[in-house]
Amino acid sequence: MQGSLSAPQLGAAPDVLAVPVLGVDCHAHVMRVGAKLDPLRHSEPRRDVHVDEFLDLLDAHGLSHGVLTQPSFYGTDNSLLLEALAQAPQRLRGTVIVDPGIPEAELEALARRQVVGVRLNWIRRDSRPEVGSAAFRAFLARVAAVGLHVEIYLEGPALAQVLPHLRASGARVVVDHFGAPDPALGTACPGFREVLQGVAAGDTWVKLSAPYRLGGVDPQACVDALLRAGGPGQLLWASDWPWVSHEDQHSYAACLRALEQWVPEAAPRHTILAASPRALMGLP
Repeated sequence: MQGSLSAPQLGAAPDVLAVPVLGVDCHAHVMRVGAKLDPLRHSEPRRDVHVDEFLDLLDAHGLSHGVLTQPSFYGTDNSLLLEALAQAPQRLRGTVIVDPGIPEAELEALARRQVVGVRLNWIRRDSRPEVGSAAFRAFLARVAAVGLHVEIYLEGPALAQVLPHLRASGARVVVDHFGAPDPALGTACPGFREVLQGVAAGDTWVKLSAPYRLGGVDPQACVDALLRAGGPGQLLWASDWPWVSHEDQHSYAACLRALEQWVPEAAPRHTILAASPRALMGLP
């Protein structure tokens, strides 16, 4: 069963294993305004966002670890993210955007630099790779062989066709932002129903993050359905900091309070904050 795959054993060096998991923010960004931008971008940074600022936020809110996610507007240039990971390898992990033709040796080199996943940010795209093609299946097989997870951000209706292929690859799958269900359908969206199947099977995890990107879908209804399908061990929490395109509308404390509202019981909330990301990402 795909869900029985063991977590990748990352960061064998003692300095990387020094920080026990108290809580993990599974989706945040670092940015530099002057960095080269992808021509297909649908957003861009409004200010420089430094890794020290993120670490200060983690400290202020009692969180031990964070996962830096490659923004779509930098494309496959992961240099800024990798630079940030190197500044705090004990506490930070990362997900990168790569070309599907990347050799396995390069994926292994990224894993040694605290990368835990490969991101497919296909939201608001006119075209995307054919996930059922031999070339893309080979890419997913390389990702799985290295022990990285596949992170997908895609509109819920399209996710219905893509997610089964990702799950079939043998890689763990992480779905961004509740699975972005169709606002007109909510939890009845076919893509969200596919997400529930993956959660129930134990090979798919879902980030409880960025409810402001749901177009009016009730996040509580999504959380309740996800908990019924697979329990808190298949869920992750993330701030989506610094809230690209929504920078002035949110606070870090409010993001944590939202999790308390969605999951009021302490035990499952602790699983979502700490135990689930610890198991998925091989944290100490």
